[in-house]
Amino acid sequence: MRGLYLRPYRAKSGYAGAGCSPASRRRSKRTGLGAVLLLTVTTPAVADSLMPPQPYAYKQLGDPAQEAQAKDLMLAIRCIVCQGQSIADSDAELAGDMRHLVRTRIAAGETPAQIKAWLIERYGNYVTYEPPLEPITWPLWIAPLLLLGGGWWLARGRFRKAR
Repeated sequence: MRGLYLRPYRAKSGYAGAGCSPASRRRSKRTGLGAVLLLTVTTPAVADSLMPPQPYAYKQLGDPAQEAQAKDLMLAIRCIVCQGQSIADSDAELAGDMRHLVRTRIAAGETPAQIKAWLIERYGNYVTYEPPLEPITWPLWIAPLLLLGGGWWLARGRFRKAR
């Protein structure tokens, strides 16, 4: 079964595999595979920064009322990295930075509505779990109604044929 595959024709000059023994070709394939494997394993290790986390990323505020405001706001803000978790639940570095920002701004006297508006201005409407009703988000609001109406219409037609 060794000789069943077709090799593309290449001119002998300039072709790295021309004139090489089969053992050296296997070695070069293993080296390439090893390099890909090494890059795959080490890339996540260098993805995180070496910076220490912000002070309020994991530390609560001293005032319980301010911490409760911060916690409520952090549960309402979506993590940009994780996309399915709030910044209160996420372990991403950006979520830690956003938690620090929320806590420091609440400690400075800003209201949660002001902080949320600033985050929306900076990161867009995606940062909230409740997208506003705007022309660009109309499909998000109308699609479920259209799908329900279409399902009802199909079911009605199906039940009429059954009678």
